[in-house]
This record gives sequence, C-alpha cells and structure tokens, in this order.
Amino acid sequence: MISTESVLESGDQPCIRLEPLINTHLPEKATPTGGSLTDGSSKVTANGLHDIENRILRITGFYGYNPGYSSHRREDGSESNAETPGSETSEESQSYQTCTNTALKVLGGLLLVLCVSSSWVGTTQVVKLTFQSFSCPFFISWFSSNWNIFFFPIYYSGLVVTTREKQTPIQKFRECSKLFGEDGMTLKLFVKRTAPFSILWTLTNYLYLMALKKLTATDVSALYCCHKAFVFLLSWIVLKDRFMGVRIVAAIMAITGIVMMAYADGFHGDSFVGVALAVGSASTSALYKVLFKMFLGSANIGEVAHFLSTMGFFNLIFISCVPLILYFTKVEHWGSLSSLPWGYLCGLAGLWLVFNILVHVGVVLTYPILISIGTLLSVPGNAAVDVLKHEVIFSVVRLAATCIICLGFLLLLLPEEWDSVTLRFLATIADKKSEEHGEELTESSVQTRSRSRANGTVSIPLA
Repeated sequence: MISTESVLESGDQPCIRLEPLINTHLPEKATPTGGSLTDGSSKVTANGLHDIENRILRITGFYGYNPGYSSHRREDGSESNAETPGSETSEESQSYQTCTNTALKVLGGLLLVLCVSSSWVGTTQVVKLTFQSFSCPFFISWFSSNWNIFFFPIYYSGLVVTTREKQTPIQKFRECSKLFGEDGMTLKLFVKRTAPFSILWTLTNYLYLMALKKLTATDVSALYCCHKAFVFLLSWIVLKDRFMGVRIVAAIMAITGIVMMAYADGFHGDSFVGVALAVGSASTSALYKVLFKMFLGSANIGEVAHFLSTMGFFNLIFISCVPLILYFTKVEHWGSLSSLPWGYLCGLAGLWLVFNILVHVGVVLTYPILISIGTLLSVPGNAAVDVLKHEVIFSVVRLAATCIICLGFLLLLLPEEWDSVTLRFLATIADKKSEEHGEELTESSVQTRSRSRANGTVSIPLA
C-alpha cells in the first residue's frame, strides 16, 4: 500500500484503492505490517478475546451469563481477592482455637465432677467412721468450719503461681475486702455481714452430721439434694426469679421423695428424725445460697475466698464458746485432747475444705451445671460404699424415693430457655429431613431422565 506522502510528491492525482482486511485471523498472531500497530496490539488482543468469549457464551447459552463479563474481568477479580485465602486460614485458626478451649473446658469440667463427687463421698464416709469413736457432731462441725481460714491463703498461693502476682498478701486482702463496702472491712460490717452466713453455715453442717447419726450416708446425701428445689422456691419468692413449670414439678418430686423416705420405716423412730434433720440441713443450705446471691452475687473468686476466710475467723472467735458450753453441760463430752481422733478430724476437715474450694472455684473455671452433677453423683457413690463395705440392704421404698429425688434434681438443672432451645432443635431436624427428601427426589428425577435418554426418548425444549 502506497502512503499519501509519496503520491503527493509525484504530482499524480491520488488514487484510492480498497484492500481486504489483513487481520482476519486471531489477534494473537503477528501482523505483516511491521511494528506500526504494536502500541495497540494489547488492546486489540484483549478486545478480540472479549468479543470472541462473549459470542461463545451467548451461543452456548451459559447460565448466569452477563454481557461484558469476560476473562480479563475475572482476572481482575481474582487479584482483588488475593487476600481471601489468608483471611480464611486466620478464621480457621480462630475456630480451631475456640474448639480447643471448649474441649479443654469440658474435659476439665468432667475431671472436676469426679473430684467434687469423690470429695463429698469421702467427707460423708469419714464422718460415719469418726462417729464410731467420737460422737460429738457440733465439735466436728466447729473444727471443720475453722479450716475455712485457709481459703484465702490457698487462693493467693494459686494466684502467685499462675499469674506471678506482685501484690503482697495484705494488699490483696485489702483489695478483696471492698466486698464489704468502699471503706473496706470494719468491725461493724464484719459482724453484720459475716454473722448470719456463719450461723447458717454452722447449722447446715451440724444438721447434716446429726442426720448421719440416724440414717445411712446414701439416704442423707439423697435428701440433701433437695436443697436445689428449696433454692428455686426461695429464689422465686424472694428474688423474683422466672417461674418455670418444670421446676415446680421437680420441687413436687423432691417433696414426694422426702415423704416416701420418711414413710419407709414408719413415721416414728430414728428414721423420721433423721429425715427431718436432713431436710433441715438442705433448707438452711438453700437459705444460705439465696442470701449469698442476694448480697454477694457479683463477687469474684478473690472476694469469695476473702469472705469464706472471714467466716472462718468469725467461727473461731465467736462460736468457740458453744462447744465449751456443750462440754460443760455434758451434752457433748470428750476426754483429754490427746484422746481425740485427730487423724479422722483433720482428714474430715481437709476433705470438706477441698469440696468447698472445688465448688466455688469450679463455678468460675467451668460450667456450674457440672458442679451440681458432681454433687448428685455422690448419691450412687455413697450407695456403692454402703453396699460393698457396710453391707446395707435398701428397701424398695427407699430406692424409689432416692430415684425420684435424683430425677427432680436433674429437672432443676434444665436451663431457663430449655423449651425454646428444644423447639429450635426439633425444627432444625425437620428442616434437614425435608432437605434430604428433596435431594432424593432430585436424584430420582435425574436418574429417570438419564434412563429416558438412554432409551432414545429425548425432550426437545421449545424455542
């Protein structure tokens, strides 16, 4: 093709001639005109690919096809989402860490359940052994309650080991004493806040020990589980907690178990007195827990340790006169201090302290429901010891009463939203079944179409 400049120089009239288009082939191939089109080659290539791909997608009837959506736009989109794999890996690592923490918490809770149950069974059985040589229940209760003084030192030692606490014990004790008010603990607040809780604590332990003198360990531990029903009734009346019909049923079952337990040997004799003492222990324990929730419900573990140690000091200072009065009045008489069974007494007090530590610490570290299950498991644990070691034979009425009380205890462990959670769970199962049924229908229709095509029957869609 001759350029226009050479035509003008020759003086002839310019002749215009149409030539066929050279670029009839694919744009990727080189053009014979040299490098005059190199600047626009990339644009021509991209636009050519764009047009060809759009035509192919239009002809083949690609589902979801949008005109102008070609490969170079998909490449841009892939570049913009280049960080997606990294974010996915971070989300996976976070979810894996969350699952690991939950699994460790559940495993720790199961281990804690065994420890709570074992310590409570051990405490009950050691009490029965102690009564064989030393039958002074109030002295045992007073001596064991004094060991609550060690609660705060044990808490501070664990805090130093785990977090390397820089505060001195006195500074930490003063910090936790804010539980009594902004000014800390004064003598008036010490007596006002500690006295009712310490009295209820002592009554609970004393009535529990008195019941163990009349009944077997299995019966007393089963009757003590009724405190959960009493806590619900008091919380509903005093704290205005939410009313739940299933918990009312559980409370009725607990009362039924109590009546059946008292009726097992007739409404007379030591059996009836023992049932009354055990129910009294459960009632004072429920009152203690409701008052604790009312006045100290927002306390952390450090403040709880401080409060229990304070109760231990109150017990040592103000209640020490009661064992002396019982001693001089010959109600509870013991010989010299050297004749006391210090091994049993220290073992009993240590197990009781371990049980209280596990209960109060376990509520913070794991799920509170596991602590309640650990307390419930003490019933079959004590039953196994009574049958294997003490050769106790349980009547049918006592077994039925124990089972009813335990079943009511389990009903009380249901969460407040258990009905809505159950309905959502059933709805999820129904949705999954409907989806599976729909997938089965789709697969069967696909198989029917493939069989019809194999037999030569082809459905031609209308244009």
